[in-house]
Amino acid sequence: MTTDLRTPSCSRRNFLSLAVASATLAGARPLFAATESTDRDPLLMSQNRVISHAREIGLEVLQPTPAELAAGLSLHRQSLVFDIYGFAPRAALDAPRVTAAIEAGASDVELQDLEEDLGMTQATVEPAEREEFDEAMRCGGVTAIFQNAGEEGQDPLRLMKRLARFTYLTDRLRGLLMRATVPADIEAAHQAGKHCLYLTGNGVPLPATWINVEEELGYIRLFYQLGIRMMHVTYNRRNLLGDGCAETANGGLSDLGRAAIAEMNRVGVIVDVAHSGRQTSLEAAQTSQKPMVASHTVCAGLRDHIRAKPDNVVRAICDTGGLIGICWIPNFLGGSGDLSALLDHIDYAVKRFGVDHVAIGTDVAHTSQHAAAARQAIPKRPRRRRRYEALWPDGALGGHWPRAASLAWTNWPLVTVGLVQRGYSEDDIRKILGQNMLRVCRAQANAELPTVAELTSPSR
Repeated sequence: MTTDLRTPSCSRRNFLSLAVASATLAGARPLFAATESTDRDPLLMSQNRVISHAREIGLEVLQPTPAELAAGLSLHRQSLVFDIYGFAPRAALDAPRVTAAIEAGASDVELQDLEEDLGMTQATVEPAEREEFDEAMRCGGVTAIFQNAGEEGQDPLRLMKRLARFTYLTDRLRGLLMRATVPADIEAAHQAGKHCLYLTGNGVPLPATWINVEEELGYIRLFYQLGIRMMHVTYNRRNLLGDGCAETANGGLSDLGRAAIAEMNRVGVIVDVAHSGRQTSLEAAQTSQKPMVASHTVCAGLRDHIRAKPDNVVRAICDTGGLIGICWIPNFLGGSGDLSALLDHIDYAVKRFGVDHVAIGTDVAHTSQHAAAARQAIPKRPRRRRRYEALWPDGALGGHWPRAASLAWTNWPLVTVGLVQRGYSEDDIRKILGQNMLRVCRAQANAELPTVAELTSPSR
């Protein structure tokens, strides 16, 4: 998600007053009134130019009344909000370190590892980035993120890289961020007003030794022990488990894929088919004995994109007791490609499959306001070949979406405002925001694993 960093920032009070005045002069309904309660609401207050600009665009899209805004913000603050597939805020790169690595002749893999490490962990050492991390989490009002903690693919060593970084991040940001391993940890974070990461991998780890099926799938339990609680069956391409969403063959699930799903069910890892092909997704749902998900997708009934799920696939997922998470990528959503398009997909899914089977998986992150300047300071590199897993047909990404900034990750509170506007009850909004995913997590949780609270109890 990109934002024009040249947008001038202004105080929250000035913006509120200007918004009301300009709307009144234009004969339009004010975005909202500059009341004391909204002016001082911590979910709206920010001097960060990226966050404030996104807020302005989001409010222009929604145009809430003062009552709708107040009700939405109040409900968001009270709710356990669970991004069922997303990313912790990303820091700006350390431009001198990246430049030095380029000049030393670092390989593409080295540079990718360095840039990912910096973006994911720089908040642990750089005060300005830690402050922005804290502000983004506060403005988003999100309790838990099902954090992408695995690079795309099946290689266990590759998958461990992001897992290590987010384990390190939560270890170093204690007091601000915790690593949850059971649903009770998420609930405890909400009660304490804290934030947490619940970890997901971007693939099922396979050692490729091919001794036997049990040996090949043994890493599922190992990664569960390391904290992974959800795994993609496939990414965009075909792998040994099934076809990804960008494969034209749409060949479905393999025998090994069925065995992997059975092992994930047994161990307690949630099956995720967000990037899987339609037949693979359908057969995974028919195979899974526990609730499963498509964590960050859209409804093909509104937007027939390779990452969308058609109604029969969504119904099969829901029949497991699972759900779909609606993502925030403009090209996937289609339509206006903004906050209203996101709400349209939520409406569609709720009407067809029931409110108990709908959640939100953003697939986006807040990126530091300093990131663009840091990136510009890094020497340009020659064009590189596309990674094997990154199969995106022409037109699947990109596009011109004038109000895409309304889908900035920090605009989570405005999603709640939008759901209030569309007439959802408070109970149903709480389900969509987090309770539905919490239910799926409980259905998978290993009851023998102690909670953080139990581990730190004086009686132990």
